[in-house]
Order: sequence, then structure tokens, then C-alpha cells
Amino acid sequence: MTARIYRPAPNAMQSGKGNSKQWVLVHELAAQRSIDPLMGYTTSTDTKQQVRLSFDTQEDAEAYAQKNGIAYSVQPAQDSTPKRSSYPDNFRADRKTPWTH
Repeated sequence: MTARIYRPAPNAMQSGKGNSKQWVLVHELAAQRSIDPLMGYTTSTDTKQQVRLSFDTQEDAEAYAQKNGIAYSVQPAQDSTPKRSSYPDNFRADRKTPWTH
């Protein structure tokens, strides 16, 4: 069973950086999911999939995985690039699209 270490991207619906500074270790799916015939819920016998561990740094997450003998893969962090814009640019004469009400 392998684990995945990554840093989650910030929420696209908000401009804040909440929940995007910590590294997360999650276990990959080891057993196939099945549908419960009575209720229709999706079930699995793999309980490690429910564990989600957060770490302050990537090195802490890797050290934890090595200490506990967990095979892991690291996904590089993808930082977002802020788009620079200023309010007066909305009224420039050389805009690509006209500004009207």
C-alpha cells in the first residue's frame, strides 16, 4: 500500500490561502469499493483510506512515512500566481473588450 504526500491547492472560490500551507498524507485505495445492495452506499474494507494526516512541512510527512514503513510518493506543490490588476485599468482606452453598462 502506498501513500500520497501533497499540499492541497487553495479553494478556487475564495481568494484566501486557508488549508493550503500544510502538507497532507493520504493512503491510496488498496481494496476495491463496492455498492451496498440494501442502502446503495459505497463501501470499502480498507480503513486506512479514512486517515488523513496533516504536517507542517514536507520533510515531516516524509519522516513519518519512513518511520512507519509506509511507501509514499510526493506530488510537488503547485503555487498559484497572483494576477495583478488595478482599478484604473478598467477604464483604459486600449482595453481589449469595451467597458459599458
